[in-house]
Amino acid sequence: MTYRKEIVKAMQYLAGMSNALFLGQSICFPGHAMFSTLEDANVPMDKRLELPVFEDTQMGISIGLALGGFLPISIYPRMDFLIIAMNQLVNHLDRMEEMSHRRFQPKVIIRTMVGSKKPLDAGPQHTNDYTEALDSMLTTVSVIKLTTAENILPVYREAARSTRSSIIVEMADLY
Repeated sequence: MTYRKEIVKAMQYLAGMSNALFLGQSICFPGHAMFSTLEDANVPMDKRLELPVFEDTQMGISIGLALGGFLPISIYPRMDFLIIAMNQLVNHLDRMEEMSHRRFQPKVIIRTMVGSKKPLDAGPQHTNDYTEALDSMLTTVSVIKLTTAENILPVYREAARSTRSSIIVEMADLY
């Protein structure tokens, strides 16, 4: 059991859900390690939505898809760039249930990664870990860091079963 193989199993599990839709950058075309996990999991192209680099809009699209009955798996290849989506994440996804008096509870699985520092350090804007900061500011969105291979599939399964949104943080150095 390796970290990467367990990620692939988790993506296979999610892809098997009829309402799952994977969206983000390099979802249909190579560009980062997360792409290869979708390929190895044989995630069908009709379950992938390639987006340009516009993280805040990506989160807004993910919320809209969730409200429309989809299970968006919104992929942010670097946790550093998830910060750009903070408006939609904190002020909308995390607060929608409260703002709508419990009428709307969109569920999004946000898949992100702390960038690798080996064999080459990707630099200060590609390797930060904001797990604790996100966890302290979000009230309805779960934040889970995957530090061992054994936890990967159970965490993704629980995120899929939950009624709440989740941010799942993968560690590139463990791939």
